[in-house]
Amino acid sequence: MDIQTIRDQMPDYARDLRLNLGSVLGASGAPGLSEAQIWGTALASAIAAREPTLTAAVERHAREHADDATVEAAKAAAAVMGMNNVYYRFLHLVGDAEYGRMPAKLRMNVIAKPGIDKATFELMSIAVSAINGCGMCIESHEKTLRGEGISREAIQSAVRIAAVINAAAGTLAYERAA
Repeated sequence: MDIQTIRDQMPDYARDLRLNLGSVLGASGAPGLSEAQIWGTALASAIAAREPTLTAAVERHAREHADDATVEAAKAAAAVMGMNNVYYRFLHLVGDAEYGRMPAKLRMNVIAKPGIDKATFELMSIAVSAINGCGMCIESHEKTLRGEGISREAIQSAVRIAAVINAAAGTLAYERAA
């Protein structure tokens, strides 16, 4: 299955998603991002959104537009952020600063050595963090990206990809279950 087929499966009530899937996954709809960044971010987002058909279609396209290292980094970003977003969202929401002073004792070596450039990995990470709703992680990744010289427009593009992929995944899951 490919992205066009996924778009075609969007019901009429999700027409906006159909249109957005056509725009945010291209250079003109994702200003500031390279093709590899677009598709790496889309793949990390699809994995985080947990809809297998969409994830498979996005991975197929990602392999056409990005190298193997970027595809593997997207998978790693989704995996490590899946863990970190839960942990750091807990720290943010629990309201007890003592937890924040305790060591996390969670391995997250891939963040330091993702196998691709740091900015691209951070774009994937902020997208997954947005899907998972971890404000603490979103703030951290945004600060890192800005420190790397990434524009707000590029960061917005990554989060827009995450938003559309996440909504498409939810719609597909609902339609299959209905």
